[in-house]
Amino acid sequence: MGDTGTSGPPRTIGPLQKREVRLAWSLLFPTIAIVSAVVVLPLLAIFWISFKPIGLADLRPPGPVVREALRGAGEEARIEYRVRNSSQSEAINGVTLSDVVPDGVTVRELDERCEISGLRINCVIGELEGGARDRISVFVTIRGDEAAAEAAIEDSEPAMTGSGKNILTNLEFTLANFAKIFDGKEFWGVLGATLFYTVFGTVGALVVGLFAAMLLNREFRGQGVLRGLYLFPYVAPVIAVAFAWVILLDPFSGSVNELLVQMGVVDEKINFFGDRPLALIMVTVFEIWRYFPLSFLFILARMQSIDSDMYEAADMDGASPFQKFWYLGLPQLLGILSVLFLLRFIWTFNKFDDIFLLTGGNAGTRTLTVNVYEQAFAVSNIGAGAAVAVVIFFCLLLFAYVFFRTMSQEEGL
Repeated sequence: MGDTGTSGPPRTIGPLQKREVRLAWSLLFPTIAIVSAVVVLPLLAIFWISFKPIGLADLRPPGPVVREALRGAGEEARIEYRVRNSSQSEAINGVTLSDVVPDGVTVRELDERCEISGLRINCVIGELEGGARDRISVFVTIRGDEAAAEAAIEDSEPAMTGSGKNILTNLEFTLANFAKIFDGKEFWGVLGATLFYTVFGTVGALVVGLFAAMLLNREFRGQGVLRGLYLFPYVAPVIAVAFAWVILLDPFSGSVNELLVQMGVVDEKINFFGDRPLALIMVTVFEIWRYFPLSFLFILARMQSIDSDMYEAADMDGASPFQKFWYLGLPQLLGILSVLFLLRFIWTFNKFDDIFLLTGGNAGTRTLTVNVYEQAFAVSNIGAGAAVAVVIFFCLLLFAYVFFRTMSQEEGL
């Protein structure tokens, strides 16, 4: 007649398990902190800056800057303070200057905005407009060694006070940066060049790496040397190989152009990195050539782990080499190919140095990452550059979502 239910008392966590949980979190905390400091915090800073009209000069908070020097000699000797506003746009309020007169120096005449108390000079400057400069002169008499007095004056550090509106940390936001990015056809041309470079560069690197792995997936003399040569484009310094490509394909003195003309292939020399759309095609070819060794290594390692018994069974059934690759080899490689496609797409989409070294983003090769550099540093518009970086982040986020959604559906089937 008792309770016949199967539910038991609630499960409790013992002291040992609690200690294990605390130990696990304590071991994970350094990793979480490092990831947050290296990835999350800069990402949040980029989002913050993208909604602010910030130029390169606005990264330094507005504040008064002073330089002190001894000018003139004898009766004309004076301590000169040159004050300026570090910001070109924001005003600074309540600017004051304070300094101590060194030994051997007697003040004869003060600026009307200054007063002296003992050996300390206090000056009230008031407001400094954006980019404004001011000068305060204190006439002095030097007793004793003038060189020592001059060194003491220049070594002293006047104290400055003043506060201004910091555009970087205030709570005023704007969508002007994004409006500037999406306004006009320039952005869509840059996005198109980025997608062309990324898609064809990624797929090309995977296809060439696959063919290279198929060629070396067998034993023959000199196999190790050939594998080493295949790795050269990937391990060589990018600045060296990019410079070599630019020199070889130069339209005036390049060996490739001279060879093509001498062989009669072309009638005149070709500007490989200066003509549209050839420049974009060439930087994509460079991307394929430079990064196919990475795909080659992963694919070859996966090929060598495939059981050879099914290939022997296929030979007995009379399967052709293409049928063996399409129906046996390729399904075994889909996992590693999908991972490589994901990684190579993200890395190529974020690639900056290759294109910048080859063309500088000219001749239709400006990608989103090059646009970030040009907006932030060439035009000195940090806010617009951050906005382009946010667009890159959301593009990659959308790609990752579509990729994993597609992969999950295929696995479900």
